[in-house]
Amino acid sequence: MLTAEQFFAAHKANVETLFGLTTTAFQGVEKLVELNMQVAKTALAEAVESTQAVMSVKDAQELMSLQATLLQPSAEKAASYSRHVQEITSSTSAEVAKVAEAQVADAQAKFAALVETASKNAPAGSENVVALVKNAITTANNALESVQKAGKQAADVAAANFQAATNSAVKASQTGARAAKRAA
Repeated sequence: MLTAEQFFAAHKANVETLFGLTTTAFQGVEKLVELNMQVAKTALAEAVESTQAVMSVKDAQELMSLQATLLQPSAEKAASYSRHVQEITSSTSAEVAKVAEAQVADAQAKFAALVETASKNAPAGSENVVALVKNAITTANNALESVQKAGKQAADVAAANFQAATNSAVKASQTGARAAKRAA
């Protein structure tokens, strides 16, 4: 049975973990806000430059050439932005996952210690029940580890697919820009 001191220590640890996770989440949001502000400033400056360039065009051929020049960096910048967002969200979720894994490991260890203590104090003849409970705990822990590994593998595959799609989009935009330049 938990003593008052153990209960308050556990509560304090849970509150500290909650504050740590909240801080991690706010840091992730802060990074996204900084990225978005940087993108907005850059986009505004580029819009001014592009407008000035378009206003100085003298004929249709020059306009087509300018258009091809302006489109290529846009796709690359969008892909770069997407990569940055993905990096921020991945690092934030990795931090949260690390804390969650530590909490699960701690809970598993405490539960195992509780079962061990209970098994030592169990009445004679209950060895089979104790063995069954220990086996169930081991099976549950193994299943949890398998789920965690599968989740990590799925996240890795999703990140790789995202990277491949981004690279394909950038290559397609570069090919389109080159074709537009040749047509002009």
